[in-house]
Amino acid sequence: MLRNSGVTLQWINWNTRGTANARDDAGVIRLTASQASSNGPGRLWLDGRVTEIGADYFVFSGTIRITDTPDAGRRCEATREDWRFAVTQNRPYWRLRTFEWCDELTDYIDIYKPAAGR
Repeated sequence: MLRNSGVTLQWINWNTRGTANARDDAGVIRLTASQASSNGPGRLWLDGRVTEIGADYFVFSGTIRITDTPDAGRRCEATREDWRFAVTQNRPYWRLRTFEWCDELTDYIDIYKPAAGR
């Protein structure tokens, strides 16, 4: 988690990851992440703390915001205590398991495990 290798939202780009900064702040894991579209206004932003970590999941308490993607003018923002990210089917990332949290569109937010050798 602390050495993750980035974040993606499928509407923006799966091939060009945004940054995810996880840091230990006196025993509290803080997480900030963002991804921006290279050819439009689309943005993803996360800010908060990790409250629980398991073998294949973590729970995030904080704010997630998506703007202008997949459609211009779309704005989804929510603050929750129980955002659950989990690894399924041996994938190399933790995926947000709350898929339709805003406007019934399915948003795949993925935070990637550390790259090999990191």
